[in-house]
Amino acid sequence: MTFEKIFTTKWADFDPNRHMRHTAYNDYAAELRVRFFSEHGFSIEEFAKLNIGPILFKEEILFFKEIKIGEDIKVNMTLEGASKNLERWRFTHHIFNQKGELAAEVKVYGAWIDLIKRKLIAPPKTFVNLFNDLSKTADFKEIPLNNEK
Repeated sequence: MTFEKIFTTKWADFDPNRHMRHTAYNDYAAELRVRFFSEHGFSIEEFAKLNIGPILFKEEILFFKEIKIGEDIKVNMTLEGASKNLERWRFTHHIFNQKGELAAEVKVYGAWIDLIKRKLIAPPKTFVNLFNDLSKTADFKEIPLNNEK
């Protein structure tokens, strides 16, 4: 399954050059991740009950085309990598302008953290199907954990 949403850009997303500011792309990618988990039974409230949350180690973005004020954009998400136990993950987001042209690619590398112990953890087993059903990138790779060879 490819998860994607259409968003209408807003005034606060833009800089004095009248194009979307660089951090707004990351905001839309983050919003898509939150909606993905929420729509699949893992709302912010559910994460709170489980005492887990996502953390990011790395976020990269490549820009290709301009997005202008008021344009509708399409943002999608694919899984680029995951550890066997899903403790760590890597998502790729593609952001398209209103013409359907690829405007940016956002890649995030992160993990799940136990919000009480402040340690990395594997998510509940119910996440397995969710991750298995998400479309994978052509270069999908398993992410080894530090204690794995």
